[in-house]
Amino acid sequence: MSNLEGVNYEIKASYNNYSMRVLGIDPGSETLGWGVVEGSGLKYNLIDFGTIKSSPRDAFSKRLLKISEGIEAVIGKFQPDVVSVEEAFYANNVKVALKLGQVRGVVLLMGEKAGLEISEFSPRLIKQTVVGHGNAEKHQVQEMVRLLLKMKTVPQPHDAADALAIAICHFHHAGVQSRINLAKLKG
Repeated sequence: MSNLEGVNYEIKASYNNYSMRVLGIDPGSETLGWGVVEGSGLKYNLIDFGTIKSSPRDAFSKRLLKISEGIEAVIGKFQPDVVSVEEAFYANNVKVALKLGQVRGVVLLMGEKAGLEISEFSPRLIKQTVVGHGNAEKHQVQEMVRLLLKMKTVPQPHDAADALAIAICHFHHAGVQSRINLAKLKG
């Protein structure tokens, strides 16, 4: 433990030795994908994945409540250190974009409420990190997630595969961010 200008921090031996559990979330108002991955550095393992489904016939406020309760249950069961969420993208349909924004708001609120670190990544960066190019198609993301997590079959549905890709993306970019934060502390 060191004290630098009134800031207490502990220097980890290496980011690669620090194990963390990441909850990746692919926001959606009808199907929200989630995936939990644990590891350190660029070595990680699948814990679990799934979806939170809402009926389009339900009032939108009820769907948001179901999403909130579902995320709370996933956080309670898996105790992640981080919630990684796909950033909003530009949608042609304004109504869809607004609903997605409200779902993202619920996700971010639940992460904050649980006291978790929150990271956000653009869809393009997630695809580029996992597949190698930012214009990858759904089936390419699913196959790379299968390979990276040593799964026998591709994760289904694609919402859950996307959530796992978001968690994997966090592992690839969190080390860089933690080194930046540590450098800032050192001054």
